[in-house]
Amino acid sequence: MLKPEVRRAVEGTALGHLATVLPDGSPHSVPLWVDARGERIVFLTGPDSRKARNLRRDPRVALSLTSAENPFEPIIVRGRVAEWIEGDEAWAIIDEIAEKYLGRPYSRDLERVVGVIEPERQIVGVN
Repeated sequence: MLKPEVRRAVEGTALGHLATVLPDGSPHSVPLWVDARGERIVFLTGPDSRKARNLRRDPRVALSLTSAENPFEPIIVRGRVAEWIEGDEAWAIIDEIAEKYLGRPYSRDLERVVGVIEPERQIVGVN
């Protein structure tokens, strides 16, 4: 279950920073758009992007966000990409995310997929 503070942050327009593991074991971090879908977190990416390739090999992620309401309170989610969504179902989610961040549907110029994060640990604030 997503903690209320985590849900508010991912349902808002905060940018997430997603960390994945490169083939050599070093970290790879990129900013991205996120949203909640049930008790999971979704993001969009290119199917052949570095992060997608990393996650297909090793699904572990760390996602950090700061909400606009309190940018000094870190929100960290650790978990795994449990599912990849493609096709029309993915585009429906992508358009919802784009509407939130851009106010319009996402361009169809590039191929996109949706990664679904299953949270395993959620940290709000400094521990």
